[in-house]
Amino acid sequence: MILDVDPGIDDAMALCMALFDSRLEVTAITAVGGNVSPQSATRNVQAIIEQLDPPRWPRLGIASEPEEGLPVDGRHLHGIDGLGGANFQVAELRTPHPSEKIICDQVRAAPEEVTIIALGPLTNVARAFQRDPELPSLVGQVVMMGGTIAGPGNITPAAEFNVYCDPASARAVFRSHCTKTLIPLDVTNRVELSYDLFNQLPDETTKVGRFLRKILPPAFRAYRQEFGVEGIHVHDSVTLMAAIYPDLFTTEEMAGDVETSGELTAGATIFDRRRVPAW
Repeated sequence: MILDVDPGIDDAMALCMALFDSRLEVTAITAVGGNVSPQSATRNVQAIIEQLDPPRWPRLGIASEPEEGLPVDGRHLHGIDGLGGANFQVAELRTPHPSEKIICDQVRAAPEEVTIIALGPLTNVARAFQRDPELPSLVGQVVMMGGTIAGPGNITPAAEFNVYCDPASARAVFRSHCTKTLIPLDVTNRVELSYDLFNQLPDETTKVGRFLRKILPPAFRAYRQEFGVEGIHVHDSVTLMAAIYPDLFTTEEMAGDVETSGELTAGATIFDRRRVPAW
């Protein structure tokens, strides 16, 4: 499993789940710009791994700037550094490799066995597919958090954040021939982490508990100030659960695409839901 992330507090939660699940083999974590800049995303991936110190350290991929730059970020919800202002210190990477190279290497090493969990913009996945045109047929599957089916967006009325950050890359992945599953806002918005559940997390005597209890309280405050609610959405944890426990979810096959240039609809995900689809 490769986790492609733009940490982000909800990405960090998903990493906590994945890295300590004995059933999962997380071979790589690749950083991508989204909630924070590419540089901050790379730093945050390092910080999370160093703070959690999992039994097996995955390979790390560094993020690079998307072609058009990032139109927005998520610091209003995730803090100035993306991790609630925790300001973790990190060691310098000795041999940094671009995320897209790490993805290509891992998939080539285990053809048809690797699942890519894409929890941020699809910049890295699209670049990996461009770098190695055979890669889409060699990936086991791509599970993506992004887009909407019938509901509104969360960054514009039409668009979800991850897709809006890099719609051209999202379109490239949508149009690729890999096996893919989209976990849209229509699903992830149904799940909320309440403060009661927060209090049931591991305590501060554990590395995971200490880490989560440091980064989550600022997210609760941000959601209260921004939306007037007492819980937080955990989009990325829901997406990871869909990959681990597919039987808990109902899937439907659809043809979809991404709007890349609309004045009001850039980043919107469009699906052919007509009675007789033509796509």
